Amino acid sequence: MLERPNIDLAEWRQRTQEFEREIGSAILGQYDAIRLLTIATLCRGHVLLEGDVGVGKTTLLRAVARGLGGPYERIEGTIDLMPNDMLYSAYVAEDGRPRVDPGPALAHGENLAVFFFNEINRARPQVHSLLLRMMAERSVNAFRQETRFVHLQVFADRNKVERDETFELPAAARDRFFMEIAIAAPRDRDDRRRLAFEPAFHDADALIQEIPEGLLPYHRLNELAVAIQRTVAVSPAIENYVLNLWDALRDPAGHAIEIENVDVSRLIIGGASPRGFSALVRAARARAWMEGRGSVVPEDVRAMFPSVMGHRIFFAPIYEMHRDRIAPALHAAVFDAIPVPA
Repeated sequence: MLERPNIDLAEWRQRTQEFEREIGSAILGQYDAIRLLTIATLCRGHVLLEGDVGVGKTTLLRAVARGLGGPYERIEGTIDLMPNDMLYSAYVAEDGRPRVDPGPALAHGENLAVFFFNEINRARPQVHSLLLRMMAERSVNAFRQETRFVHLQVFADRNKVERDETFELPAAARDRFFMEIAIAAPRDRDDRRRLAFEPAFHDADALIQEIPEGLLPYHRLNELAVAIQRTVAVSPAIENYVLNLWDALRDPAGHAIEIENVDVSRLIIGGASPRGFSALVRAARARAWMEGRGSVVPEDVRAMFPSVMGHRIFFAPIYEMHRDRIAPALHAAVFDAIPVPA
């Protein structure tokens, strides 16, 4: 039985709509990405953006952090960054004595709301491991104590163009991101014209400052996320639909799925996991709520699938290099193979 929440969901839906409008006024041509980021936030999930150089990944994540409010920290991925650089800063003070201050991960203690990792693929695997701990357990050990981040949401971006001095994220780290969202240049000609010629869009700092801070107050989001998940229904038909999709991904050959020039019996080596499909259902519930519905429909599942599940399905090495072509074909073939509930 669904529970009656102790939170005004109608008021929060209005807040969410205002949040999207304000972000969209500063970040042109990225409506789909803003919607996905909003849904991830409502699910308290971490997000990785991937795209070309100069398409606004960093500006978008900064805008979202502004809309959430709360303590915010940012770190730049570099080849010489070490895990300790996230935890503390050692220096010689004016009196000549060595000092140690908390680093970006600990500067705000347990109140840290948003941690933004820029150019994550430039950081070494050791740094990824520490970030994975923060993401998975929302805690770190430093200064002989454990710090827990009750409100933490990690945003990261990755430049997919450059390959020199970069490190691919391991499967375990990618799986901890609730969504991977692709960012491309706006398709609309008028949006591109405005971005190129209107001076207002040449100053990212000024654009972000115009966004009201705390439109979705970070310290209430955990409560909101629980309320959404407990009040949006999933019917037995939708449950069977999701389970059938899961079966098809685990055994595509057994479901007569075919992809040109791909041996589907050897394609998938992992990733169709309980964690992934749990995330898919959570995202579908949040989307249904944002659309003003009290129950999930098949379109919610289909809409969330690429961003929630795409990076969690791991291909055999021979096919991984062709992921950009194979993954969309696989998604389409799986949905074609599984009947949509009436």
